Amino acid sequence: MWNRFTRAMRSFFGFFVSSIEDPELILEQNIRDLNDQVPKMNESIAMVRANLTLLEKENVKYKQDIRDLTAKVKAAIQAGRDDLAAQYATKLQTEKAALERNEQQLETAKVAYEKSMNLKKAFMREKDRKTQEAMNAIRDARRAQWQSKVADAMETFQVAGIDATHDEMVRKVNEKAAVNEARMQMALESVDHQAVQIEEDAERIQAMDLVKQMKMEMGMESPAPVSDVGGAAEKTIGKKVEIK
Repeated sequence: MWNRFTRAMRSFFGFFVSSIEDPELILEQNIRDLNDQVPKMNESIAMVRANLTLLEKENVKYKQDIRDLTAKVKAAIQAGRDDLAAQYATKLQTEKAALERNEQQLETAKVAYEKSMNLKKAFMREKDRKTQEAMNAIRDARRAQWQSKVADAMETFQVAGIDATHDEMVRKVNEKAAVNEARMQMALESVDHQAVQIEEDAERIQAMDLVKQMKMEMGMESPAPVSDVGGAAEKTIGKKVEIK
């Protein structure tokens, strides 16, 4: 009985969690989490690099101290101060031992820094890959949401009623256009086209006479001689009578 109850409770909580999960929001949060890990990783690498730099500086100092102590030992021996030379020799041995430990630590620090940089490169590649996958998935999710809305709209779309109204409105518009076209045709047929043409010709003749008159006033054209007009009249009457 207890197993059945716990199994039912797990199924209930599983259903509740799955119902409130939004894959798009979770992917966006994953992207933010990945980006938040970059500064932490850089801080860790900076600490490794700082330790490496410190060991490098100590290594340089130990080598310089060893050179100085070696020179002092030689100088004390030349001066016949074996006791002083022994003191410098003791310090020299201590510095050499410290240098040996430093070099081991320095080698370890170099390996650690190199591994940390390789780890960062691998992490950045993985971060970029997962970020790109998440962005693609988010775009697909948004596209699916839009397609779902379109599908819902199409399912609730009353095609038959819209088509009937559409056809009725198109028919009414066509009927109205046909009536107006017929009225215009009847109005055009009722116009006296011959009278309109006569008026247009009269206006054109008047305009030409006005242009001719203005040309004569401007001296660009002279009026026709009277004799030419009379001669033309005689030609129309008949032959001249010869006077003996």
